[in-house]
Order: sequence, then structure tokens, then C-alpha cells
Amino acid sequence: MGTIMIIFGAIVLVILLILYWLYASLITKRNRALEALSGIDVQLKKRHDLLPNILTIAKKFMEHEKDVLTRVTEMRNLAGRSYDPSNPDEVGKHLEAEKGFQSAMMQLFAVAENYPDLKSQHNMIEAQQAYEEVEGHISAARRFYNSSVTDLNNAVQIFPSSAVAGMIGIRAMPYFEMDEAEKKPVDAAEFL
Repeated sequence: MGTIMIIFGAIVLVILLILYWLYASLITKRNRALEALSGIDVQLKKRHDLLPNILTIAKKFMEHEKDVLTRVTEMRNLAGRSYDPSNPDEVGKHLEAEKGFQSAMMQLFAVAENYPDLKSQHNMIEAQQAYEEVEGHISAARRFYNSSVTDLNNAVQIFPSSAVAGMIGIRAMPYFEMDEAEKKPVDAAEFL
């Protein structure tokens, strides 16, 4: 009877250790994905903070292009709203708003290309370079986020960690993907 109890105890201990390892692994993966999302938010904040300078410079030259400037401002406000990073649905909406903002900025720069005075203006050139640098950082942050989300989603969807994830309420998170329209090169003629 003593040997059976020892074997039973060892089996229970091994199962508990496996469950704890799965739990800790899921929590680590979720936290890494949330950290990556936070990294994107930091870069997006830089982009949002840079926008007023770009718009101020562009406004001087593009008074009759108010619809583009208005759309950029509206998309910035929509994308800048707060959200709950632990709620995958809200994260998805936030990422969609950011894609809309990026699309609006691409339109702004496409229209700006048709204003020679604006293209050659030193402040606008610096603002565009700063914006492109921030976009590079956002791109790197997106890759890190999507990699972290892949790890988390695999753990949430593959047995046996999927069972533990279901018990503790960890859900798959959305990827930060570009729309098909954003993958195409911007044609400035479309905005004239």
C-alpha cells in the first residue's frame, strides 16, 4: 500500500508540476504579447505627437486640401483613444484605428508631393524624415508584437496548454496586419 501511495503521489506531483509549467508559460507568453503591444503604443504615441508639427507645416501650403488634413486629424483622434490591452476585442479595434491613421498619413504625404514649395521646405523635409524614422520603429515593434502573439496564440490553441488557458481565461490576441490597400504603392494622382 505504501508503494502505491508513493507512486500515486509522484504521479499527482508530476501532473501538478506540468499544470504549473503550462500556467506559467501561458502567463509569460501573454505578458510578452502585452509588453510588445505596449512597445507599439510607445511608437504610435511618438507618431501622434509628431503629427501636429507636420500638419502645421503642411497647412501653410495646402489650404485647399482641408479634407485630407481633416481626415488625418480625425484618424489621429480615433487611434489615440484609450483601450483595455487585456481585452483582445478592444486591441483589435485599436489596431484597426491605427491602420486607418497610417493610411491617412500616406495620403497626406502623397498630396504633399504635389507642392514643390512644401517638398523643398526644410521643416517639412525634417518632419517627413522624423515620421519615416518613427514608422520604422513602429514596423519593428509590430514584428515583435506579432511574434509574441504567435507564441501566445499557439499556446492558447494547442492541447494541453489550451485546456489550461481556457480555465484561467487567457484568449488569443489579434495580429497587427496591414490591409491589402496599404500594401500597394501610393499614387499621388489619386488624391488630386
